[in-house]
Amino acid sequence: MCRRFEIDDLISTLPNLWPFHYANCTMRRLLLLRHAKTEAFEPGRDDRARALVERGRAEAARIGGYMASHALKPDRVIVSPAARSQETWVCMADAMRPAPAVTTLEHIYDATADDIVAAILGTPADAGALLIVGHNPSLHETALLLIASGNIDARESLREKLPTAGLVVIDFPFDDWRKLHPQAGRLERFVTPRSLEAASR
Repeated sequence: MCRRFEIDDLISTLPNLWPFHYANCTMRRLLLLRHAKTEAFEPGRDDRARALVERGRAEAARIGGYMASHALKPDRVIVSPAARSQETWVCMADAMRPAPAVTTLEHIYDATADDIVAAILGTPADAGALLIVGHNPSLHETALLLIASGNIDARESLREKLPTAGLVVIDFPFDDWRKLHPQAGRLERFVTPRSLEAASR
C-alpha cells in the first residue's frame, strides 16, 4: 500500500488533471477555511472592514500553496463579503491557476451552520470540490455537524478549535451536493498554520 505522502506527491505532479478526475468520480469534497489572522476588533469600527495583519497574509498564502501542492484546488469557491475573508482568498488564489469560479455570498458573514449547509446544498452537481472561506463559529459548527469519521486525533483537535487560517477537508460518498446531510462526511485532513510550521521543521 502506498504511503499517504507518496500519493499526495504523485497527484501534485498532475494539477491540471486532478479537478477533471475528481469532478467525475462518485465523491464530493468540502473544504472549510476560516479567514486568516486579522486586526483586533475596535469598538465603533465596522467589523466587516477589518483587514488581515501581516502574519495573516503570510498564513493565507502558505495555506494556498499547500492546497495547490496537495491536489486540494477547489472547483468552486464561496467567500464571505467581509474584508478579512476576501483578502484571505486573494492571498491564497495566487497559488491556484487557473483560478476557480468564485462567488461572494452576503449571508456567509454572520452565518449559522444552517446557512452554510444551505449554501453547500445549492452548489452545482458538477462541482467536485467546494471551498468556503468564512468565519467562526459557523464554519466550526458546520464541520462538527457534517463529520462522522476520520482520524481520531485530528477530529479531537478540530473539536477543540478551528483557528484562523485553519483548513478542514471533508469527503462525502455521493455525487450530488443535494444529498448532503448531518454526519455524512469523513474528515480527510485538518491543517492549521501551526501544523504546517511543525511539519517544516
